[in-house]
Amino acid sequence: MLFNSIPFLLFFPLVVLLYFLLPHRFRWLFLLVASYYFYMNWMPIYALLIFVSTATTFGCSILMERNQERKRLFLVLSLVFNLGILFVFKYFNFINESLFQLLTQAGLRWQVPNLDLLLPVGISFYTFQAVGYTIDVYRGRLAAERHFGRYALFVSFFPQLVAGPIERASNLLPQFYQKQQFQFQRFLDGSRQMLWGFFMKVCIADRLALYVDAVYGNVDKHGGSTFWLATTLFAIQIYCDFAGYSNIAIGAARIMGFDLMENFNRPYFARSVREFWSRWHISLSTWFRDYVYIPLGGNRVNLIRHLSNLFITFLVSGIWHGANWTFVLWGGLHGIFLIVELLAKRLIKFPAISQKWVQQLTNLLAIAFTFFLVNLSWVFFRADDIQQATTIVSKLFSQFGPIFLDKTALLYGSVCITLLFIKEVKDELRIDFHLLSSPNLYVRGLSYALMIYMIVLFGVVDSSQFIYFQF
Repeated sequence: MLFNSIPFLLFFPLVVLLYFLLPHRFRWLFLLVASYYFYMNWMPIYALLIFVSTATTFGCSILMERNQERKRLFLVLSLVFNLGILFVFKYFNFINESLFQLLTQAGLRWQVPNLDLLLPVGISFYTFQAVGYTIDVYRGRLAAERHFGRYALFVSFFPQLVAGPIERASNLLPQFYQKQQFQFQRFLDGSRQMLWGFFMKVCIADRLALYVDAVYGNVDKHGGSTFWLATTLFAIQIYCDFAGYSNIAIGAARIMGFDLMENFNRPYFARSVREFWSRWHISLSTWFRDYVYIPLGGNRVNLIRHLSNLFITFLVSGIWHGANWTFVLWGGLHGIFLIVELLAKRLIKFPAISQKWVQQLTNLLAIAFTFFLVNLSWVFFRADDIQQATTIVSKLFSQFGPIFLDKTALLYGSVCITLLFIKEVKDELRIDFHLLSSPNLYVRGLSYALMIYMIVLFGVVDSSQFIYFQF
């Protein structure tokens, strides 16, 4: 069930109504059933994967607490089983095809058939959430949950089930024990965040997708100027698509009384690639920091190991995003960017800037350069394969000429992007003004009506899937 669909617009208000009408002791069960129903709208049989992942991590975590001498064994069993499921459904065919191409070039035969499997929606998200819980129990940072139903709800909670935020058990699990009361202010705050999320998704992301898909779907017909525009618009598209989902998820949870972690913090205002990753997909970047980068040694080792840890972490991040060499290269590029930044900071002593205007200009140049690097790397994220990506990159720096324009998509998109930019600048500069949260009831109501009108007028209301569902 997609957030931007009529079924969800009917499903969610009904869930909220019944949730607050039910006695507290039955609410976890109701939300669990609603969450599984929400997921089973895609392919019912794959709900078994969530259940199996839930049961495995739940059982292994309890066994780790009961048998300290063998807790490493139970951790390994949990990781092998859950990551094994992820491997089979997401990576087996990719590795199989890569081996076939490699061995064929070497004159060897490889005849292992591909698996005829459809990638389950959100498998990377709920698998990582369950695995993170298991590791926290193993480290002793979290007591193993004894209530299977509430733990199952933690893994499958429908607002963030298929595309995050990837929640930590220490944050979300305790909230399922708290008796939530309907609060009108939380309802307004959550509704406002959901409304803005819908605006980002259908008015910006889906509108820009019409142009981006047309360009990237016809690589041979377009030159470098067109690809610079299309790639820049894709950077905005993927941000609004994923941040839009996160806003809807966080807002929906807030209405029901639950607080999910922030997932985006105006990433394109970052002044370095390192800062970008502290603002982009925060729940995933902190997951890799805590469960990959730090266990590798983080920055507590010598310089070579430190740089290797950074690079490995971002390679793994690229692989997490998809079973394609383009994602591996995309992750590797970000790893290289971070390594160069770290070395530059160590080797070059930048002078302190006292003049405020010079400092502001320096910040703007840093933001622009960071966006340039991130934007260039998006080519590999968006391209279908390495050959297409390298073709596009070569055109970006060689073939210039007339720009292909889709007047309707660009006109509507530019109006909505302008509104997005104004809001992002306002939030970044901490300007305390927002029509949607105005203390004046009439101004606030008019703002809500205007936003809904813009969604209907400018939005591409075709229930298009969110980009990160494929991961």
